[in-house]
Amino acid sequence: MNMQTRIEDSDMQAPRHAAQWAPLQQKIRRTIVDLAATPTGCHIGGSLSVADILLAAFACSDREQGDEVILSKGHAAAGLYAVMYHLGELADDPVASYGAKGSILTGHPNHKIPGVRFSTGSLGHGVAYAVGWALARKMKGDLRRALVVAGDGELQEGLCWEAFQLASAQQLGNFVMVVDRNGGQNDGAVADISPLNRLDLRLQGFGFCVVELDGHDVQAMVDVIRAHDHHGGQPLAIIANTVKGKGVPAIENNPSCHYAVLRPALAHKWKEAVV
Repeated sequence: MNMQTRIEDSDMQAPRHAAQWAPLQQKIRRTIVDLAATPTGCHIGGSLSVADILLAAFACSDREQGDEVILSKGHAAAGLYAVMYHLGELADDPVASYGAKGSILTGHPNHKIPGVRFSTGSLGHGVAYAVGWALARKMKGDLRRALVVAGDGELQEGLCWEAFQLASAQQLGNFVMVVDRNGGQNDGAVADISPLNRLDLRLQGFGFCVVELDGHDVQAMVDVIRAHDHHGGQPLAIIANTVKGKGVPAIENNPSCHYAVLRPALAHKWKEAVV
């Protein structure tokens, strides 16, 4: 069963246009707010910005046939768990056990979670792992895709650029990276700390096919990923422009929303306001 079938088996038909994704996007955002209201809280801003990207990545990957989705910016694990739950990849509501003693649903994804192959959180490592995985598949004559989601602040890690160079040199058309470009990181704005000027040209210079789009337009991302010729030799980079805290008006583009532990009353208020 691929992800298309999973969506069709749920309480909604498989979306075909951008607006039709909205009910599912709203459910995912509300679950992220609930995860921020657990005793451990979560990286709510980045989880909300990356959720639509993860939704697109899972929706157009054939997981049972071997495609892999890797969240390299592992601190946004709440976004990953919410997406996996609402797509049927996680059987139980993550809110019930997230962060609890002995739970496998930790603050960063780990390989004990069904559907998560590689533990991530140390920034840059998920990108490099995805390149190695894609190369191994190519060497075996199997061009299943590695779809990795990275943050724009994460691209300050030199390991990412070493991996990009290898992806281009080895002509890994089955390597797809989506950059969650929300403009923020732990200590402030990316532009104030280590700017990524002309990121599109940088990635093109490393041999990537580059597409820049709205990172909250799920259908646009699905269309680009599906249209990419992963049997060819050019890796794909999608620069997805996003809003930190997307969907919760009180914290959209607010630097203080990087991490939060919410009181139940505030979480309820924010869930009611989710768009």
